[in-house]
Amino acid sequence: MATTALPPDTDTDLARVTEALAMITPRWNVRIMLALSGPPMRYSELAAKVSWLQDGQLHPKLKSLCEAGLVERTEHSGRHVTYGPTERGADVLPVLPLIVTWAEEHLEQPDQPLSAIDQIEDSLTLLTRRHAAAILWVLKSRGDVSGRALARIVMPSSDWTNIYPPLRQLVADGLVDTGGNGQPYRLSAAGDGLGPVLGALSAWSAGQPLDQAAHHPIWGHPQTKTAPRPWASSQPRPVPAALPQTRTGESPVWHNRDLFSHATTAMGGPRR
Repeated sequence: MATTALPPDTDTDLARVTEALAMITPRWNVRIMLALSGPPMRYSELAAKVSWLQDGQLHPKLKSLCEAGLVERTEHSGRHVTYGPTERGADVLPVLPLIVTWAEEHLEQPDQPLSAIDQIEDSLTLLTRRHAAAILWVLKSRGDVSGRALARIVMPSSDWTNIYPPLRQLVADGLVDTGGNGQPYRLSAAGDGLGPVLGALSAWSAGQPLDQAAHHPIWGHPQTKTAPRPWASSQPRPVPAALPQTRTGESPVWHNRDLFSHATTAMGGPRR
């Protein structure tokens, strides 16, 4: 990630969260991690749980998750290898119900049921758009900001007009509001509502307990009072399936029927 003009501590925090999102957002990663959330299992057992993946897709995904430190490969003997979450991989799972809670409150209400995993993938797609995290950070910390001022902070080494494509996308996604051309930008209620999610990701990426999210210097306290706006960049969404509730710090009790009730539908998020 390019360096912004934010204070060094904030820039480091933003870089960590961006890296965390880059680990979990790629297609199928969350589904594989959830499938592995129980006892360690053999490759064939995992492949049966994620049966929609074609031959040759699972192995490189597992390799990348192992390299990211989220999944552990244990070789018991030459022919007995198991996979399971690392402690770090298990610790990120309680962030996922926070994402679903946010999606249920701020994304469009759908016409047909959608599994919790689809809610998670849709939401992560919004957060990993180019420059999205940095723009959200600046707007949360500084309130109303002009496009030119945003550009100086988010992309100080680029032409300032390059800020407008990602800003227009965030407005379309319902995370940012503006009064129109030449008017400043601010977080929408949905953008401000990301506080628990981004605060928890910040805590996890820094190796802190997730309950530290409430004390995050930027995302710890919601401020936006504007009315929620529907997410405008996707087709109408189905009502999300119920996600098991957990207390902070606990691993969620995931059930295949909750997560993969629509697993035959290969596409989880918008425009993938």
